[in-house]
Amino acid sequence: MRMLQTYPKEVKVFLLASLINSTGSALMWPLTTMFVFDELGHNMADAGLVILIQALGGIIGQLLGGSLYHRVGVKKLIVGSLVLNALGLFALPVTSQYWYFYMALMGFIGFCNALSLPAIQAFIGFRFADRRGELFNIIYVANNIGVALGTALSGFLADISYKLTFIANGLTSAVFAVFFLIYLNRLDGQQGEVHLDKRNTSTSDESIWRLLGNTRIYLYLGIGSMFILLGNSMWNSGVSPFIISEGFPKKAYGFLWTLNGILIFVAQPVISLLKRWLAKSSSSQMTMSAVFYLLSYIVILITHNYPGLVLAMVLATLGEMLISPAIPAFISDHAGRAAPFYIGLSGGVGAIGRVIGPYTMGLLYDGGGLIPVAWLAIGTAAIGVVFFIVHATQNRVMKPEMESSAV
Repeated sequence: MRMLQTYPKEVKVFLLASLINSTGSALMWPLTTMFVFDELGHNMADAGLVILIQALGGIIGQLLGGSLYHRVGVKKLIVGSLVLNALGLFALPVTSQYWYFYMALMGFIGFCNALSLPAIQAFIGFRFADRRGELFNIIYVANNIGVALGTALSGFLADISYKLTFIANGLTSAVFAVFFLIYLNRLDGQQGEVHLDKRNTSTSDESIWRLLGNTRIYLYLGIGSMFILLGNSMWNSGVSPFIISEGFPKKAYGFLWTLNGILIFVAQPVISLLKRWLAKSSSSQMTMSAVFYLLSYIVILITHNYPGLVLAMVLATLGEMLISPAIPAFISDHAGRAAPFYIGLSGGVGAIGRVIGPYTMGLLYDGGGLIPVAWLAIGTAAIGVVFFIVHATQNRVMKPEMESSAV
């Protein structure tokens, strides 16, 4: 992207490190179920339980990560959580034969991985305040390139060894930790509130209840995100079995996600036009995102065929491209020093949808196929639109500068 050329070298190095880390993380996503079922010999219910435990660990990590940002300090929090995540991944190959320990370790890995997320997003918001909206979007694209690379590599690594995949993921997490350690050490002597430790910051002394009371910042966007993620589970728990039951080749499902990855990269000009003409603020981008998701699920309900799934994926991807950078950008603009807390809190609330979505959608699909799944997705997207509109209305009267000083 042309705008990347205007950023300093440190941004480009950060993007490269993020890409490496997201590539490693993506190695795990397609293989957890296969590993539990194929390598460990457990049933699909057990595989689903492992994924649930990992997701619950992620929710706790998101919530705690935002709260600890100023209390612990950005360097200890980010580097420490990435190192612990790497150690957990390195331990998987030698402990996976012990089933209950394996489940606990997967929850620990989900926790440590999510613990660093709000801290990294808040650090970006503080460090590059003048252009953080652009940078959140660029990092989102870089991470998705890493996801595409990791997903593609996972199959090859699995053919060699599942355990090699765990080690490769641990190495990328360790590389990311080393990057942040060197990077933040170099910045320690510079001014900037993001680098203050727990003894120098007033945010750590601020009442959690007072922060929770400022619902305009996090509650409506968090609930809206939760419903969006719940509805989006239909791609795995509705579209995937539909493609198989209709006799389409399995690669037809893979093509949908290939299309998703390509669009995230090549459709940036379309997103830029939408932001310039129809959705200039972060709040309006969230609302428009939910509308795109809603249209996507309506297309699936009406067409009920593969070309309809392709069109629906295009619409859903546009929705994803709008909302993913918008949430951290909004919170960074409006929450001031409390941004890490609210990023973690909204992320944790939103992730609840990702936890309950697959099971709910699976029950509906078993009972009636794709149609009831599509109706539920339509309902959740419509609710998401409502909550994002409420969020935009609640925050329309206060400018970011006023909000920052208030917090």
